[in-house]
Amino acid sequence: MTLDIMLKRLGLSTVQRVLPELTPIAEKEAWSYTQFLERLVSEEIAQRAENRIANQVAKAKFPFQATIETFDFTFKSDLKLQMLGRFLGPELVSEHRSLILEGPPGTGKTHLCISIAYKSIQNGFSARFTTATALINDLRVAHDLNLALKPYLQPHVLVIDEMGYLGYGSGAADVLFQVVDQRYLKGKPILFTTNKPLKCIFSVTSPPLGRVTSPVEWQ
Repeated sequence: MTLDIMLKRLGLSTVQRVLPELTPIAEKEAWSYTQFLERLVSEEIAQRAENRIANQVAKAKFPFQATIETFDFTFKSDLKLQMLGRFLGPELVSEHRSLILEGPPGTGKTHLCISIAYKSIQNGFSARFTTATALINDLRVAHDLNLALKPYLQPHVLVIDEMGYLGYGSGAADVLFQVVDQRYLKGKPILFTTNKPLKCIFSVTSPPLGRVTSPVEWQ
C-alpha cells in the first residue's frame, strides 16, 4: 500500500496535497523527522480549522460578510470597541451573555451582530442569523413547533435582526417567547438589533431576556 493511499484512507487530504511541495524543502533545509512531521500536521490542522469556519458560516446564513475589524468605529464616535470586548471572546457562550443593540437604521447594528456571531464561530462555536420577521413567520405556520424551533435553539449564538421594525400580528409574541425562553433555560446567547425603545423589547420577550442581556444603544 502506497503512502498516498494510506493518507487518503486516513482522511489526511491536506498532508496528501502538501507533501510533494514540502518534501524538497525539508531535504534542502535538513529538517529533522520531527520538524517535518510537525509541519505536515500543522498544515492539516490549519486547513481543517479553515474548513470548519467556512462550513459554520454557510450554516449561519449571514446576509453578508462582516467582521469586527471592518466596522468603522469612527462613524459612531460614542461606540467603542472596548464596549464590545466581552462579547468577542469565548465567554460570550461560556458565560451565557446576550446583547441588544438599539438605534436608528444605518448605525451598523446588523454589521456588529454578524461580526460578534462570526467571532464566536472562530472561537469554535456555531451561530445562526435570522430576522425577527422570518423567525416569527417560520414558527407561526409550523405544523410541528418543536421541530421548527430546532434551527433556532441548537446554535450556540442566535442573531435576531430588525426586532420591532414591522408589526407582526397575532401569535408573534408567543412564538418569539418560545425561542427566548428556551434559549435562556439552556444558557444560549441571543443578539438582538432593534430600532425600538428597550422597554418595547422587554415587553415582548418577557423578563428572562432582561436578566441576561446587556443593552447597547446610541443615537
